[in-house]
Amino acid sequence: MTTLKEKVIVLTSYERRSLFRFLTLYLSSVFVLLAIIGYLFFENNRAAMLSAMKFEMMYQARMISSKIIMKAMKNKEKRPPVAFLKTLKHCRFQVGYYDKNRKPYYTEINEVKRFDTDFFVENMKCYTVTEDKSEHMGIRYIVLKENNLAKTFHELRLKIIGYLVFSFLLMGIVGYFLGRLFLQLVREQIESLDKFISDTTHELNTPISAILMTTQSLKKVEPKKMKRLEASAKRLSVMYSSLTYRLEGKVEPSELLCFSDIVKERVGYVKELIDSKHLHVELDLDSTEVFMPKSSAHRLIDNLLSNAIKYSDVDDSITITFKNSVLSIQDTGIGIDKKVQEDIFKRYNRANDERGGFGIGLSIVLSICKKYKIKLGLRSKKGEGSTFILTFPKVKK
Repeated sequence: MTTLKEKVIVLTSYERRSLFRFLTLYLSSVFVLLAIIGYLFFENNRAAMLSAMKFEMMYQARMISSKIIMKAMKNKEKRPPVAFLKTLKHCRFQVGYYDKNRKPYYTEINEVKRFDTDFFVENMKCYTVTEDKSEHMGIRYIVLKENNLAKTFHELRLKIIGYLVFSFLLMGIVGYFLGRLFLQLVREQIESLDKFISDTTHELNTPISAILMTTQSLKKVEPKKMKRLEASAKRLSVMYSSLTYRLEGKVEPSELLCFSDIVKERVGYVKELIDSKHLHVELDLDSTEVFMPKSSAHRLIDNLLSNAIKYSDVDDSITITFKNSVLSIQDTGIGIDKKVQEDIFKRYNRANDERGGFGIGLSIVLSICKKYKIKLGLRSKKGEGSTFILTFPKVKK
């Protein structure tokens, strides 16, 4: 039975970066879309609220005007009693009554700046002006003022922002699980490829070992053919070691290593490969110590050296220096185009399809550098060779 613990998928650093990039792009798009929708929704509701406010205020003003007309028809008064004007209002708006010269008979409004329009908004306050040209009881203008427009708009903004935040969080959760689902499908494909490579390398182990042992016992074979056979066997051995290192992922303890000895050992191991292409290898090494597992140091040198050999032409040169904890492996080979330099460290990515390989060597180099805090740099120009520069952390005695 599969337990819950077994179902939990732990993301690798590469998958976390991919998920982060996907969510950044996805959520940025969602944010822009929601912001546009929120703005349009607010403006639409704002216009609808102003229209409804205008209708309500003008309706109340007409109701007050009709009461004034009724009062004027009964009493024939030229000036309205203030007590009567105070009793007219039965609404939530402030009211003011003005004569033809815009002088107030009675008003609850401090100041009215416009009498030439029936509705206007000023300082987030709504005003309606109802004009009675017959001037019943001397009242020419009835003005209503609404004071809560700013508060109403603020509440509307808060409500819309609340909905948008909730929608954004919901879309973020959906995006996260969509990203995880997508990564799971990609991981299944990678795991399938890894299983295939693992099975293949397992089958290769026995014949590679047999070839290496046989080359050591062969006699009466032409030296040229023997070197070619040994070079091919060493090449297969290096490829096998790289594949098994990536797939097995064994954790080994770190130790103090004389890195110059490691470099000399690995250069000697692939001497047949170097000789097969007539390459000139120059070493300039200090006896500086590094702190890391020996197998990781081997894979680091093997893959960088194998890369330099692979992309060098016949009679090219390779220069390896190790000074002040800085390793430099320089070749005069075909170089790497600038536009693909960022991708060469990605797993299964190959900068040049013509020279073979699985596209995992530099991926292994990058993972080792990250694990042991080694700064990795590259200088390369197409047609002029490449230089890989590794800066190791200082070993504290």
